Amino acid sequence: MEKFDTIIIGAGPGGLAAAYDLSESGQNVALIENNLWGGTCPNRGCDPKKVLLSAVEARDRMIQLKGKGFSDVPYVNWEELERFKETFTDPVSEGSKNGAIDAGITTIDGSPKFVSEKEISVNEATYQADHFIIATGQRPSYLNIPGKEYLLSSTDFMSLKEMPKTITIIGAGYIAFELATIANATGAEVHVVHHNDRPLKAFNEKYAKELVQQLENKGVKFHFNVDTQEIIKSAGQLTLKADDFSLTSDLIIGATGRIPNVDILDLDKANVQTDRHGVIVNEKMQSSNDKIFAIGDVVSTKTPKLTPVSGFEADYVSQFILGKTTDDIKMPLVPTVVYGSPKLAQVGEQTGAKVIDQDVTSWFTYSHTNQPKAMIRVVLNDQSQIIGATVLSNEADSMINLLTKAIEQKMTHADVKKEILAYPTAGSDLEYLF
Repeated sequence: MEKFDTIIIGAGPGGLAAAYDLSESGQNVALIENNLWGGTCPNRGCDPKKVLLSAVEARDRMIQLKGKGFSDVPYVNWEELERFKETFTDPVSEGSKNGAIDAGITTIDGSPKFVSEKEISVNEATYQADHFIIATGQRPSYLNIPGKEYLLSSTDFMSLKEMPKTITIIGAGYIAFELATIANATGAEVHVVHHNDRPLKAFNEKYAKELVQQLENKGVKFHFNVDTQEIIKSAGQLTLKADDFSLTSDLIIGATGRIPNVDILDLDKANVQTDRHGVIVNEKMQSSNDKIFAIGDVVSTKTPKLTPVSGFEADYVSQFILGKTTDDIKMPLVPTVVYGSPKLAQVGEQTGAKVIDQDVTSWFTYSHTNQPKAMIRVVLNDQSQIIGATVLSNEADSMINLLTKAIEQKMTHADVKKEILAYPTAGSDLEYLF
């Protein structure tokens, strides 16, 4: 039986980061992956999505400047864009695995199962380790309804060889909004169906509704309070059925959430407790078996399931295993972004001693590109320090990072006025927001 200092299950961003950290510190490390090396984000998640959105953003800018430098605005050519995306994704899996091998990490392909608290089996071989790190991520969940076999996932969307004329997306979270934004820019007729009337429930309601309005203005059709009951296939098309509701389209994407990849690991044999959200951990990222850690999307915490979070947790767990820290993990502020059209971003608290909510559409930052809507909400505490923010604009992703730093540094308006930022930019507007 081969013995390692640490075995890591899952070669996504978090698993790879932990493997490199531990290996560079002299540990004998094994890394196990049963699918694509590199994980969801670079293969079929945030990175390729961002590549697809690059063309959408360019088209949006042209639309906003129509009659102001542009006349004809074409739809995005999906086939060309998909080929461009593949230049980023195709090398990822092989490159990620080879990089690990070059770093002296033992790589194992296969689906692991725990056989005891210190042993794991892969491809009929058994391995032992002093510590394990579970970094298996999540996968799309599907509605348990008749016809669910006809539903495609966000992964399938990313690999479509051609965009259908009509597409329906079930769900109204991050993924649904982003896929709707991309499909709409290709000229597809896009419908978004949601079981209640509260899209993007993690975000400020006013701002989420404004994003809905902006997408509706672009032609996306939203259907709220529709509880999907059945999918029927007939004559090459799919019909979504609900009470007093029917919608036929060429393709239906299920974007109703994601579930943790824990069910195939036989975690009960390792004394690792889970719930429906994933592996239950303490403030040191340890499971109920203190030699087995969990990081990233597979963890049952309220922390946003984002790539930078898994990397941060990987760094912490590596330091803990190496004996370089015994402190609890201290998660910094985590900004979140919906890459829609426009973008919606949020960080920190949403209530405080004072809330300043501004429509900044007329400000030069946004009017010089003729953006149809731009809004910024800043939340202050009783010491006039920034403690939260929400941004809706084309620049929301970069703006939320500036606001995150302002919150972390407990900045007041007086503090902000001491800074000189490049002008004219969204960042240079910071002092006028509160």
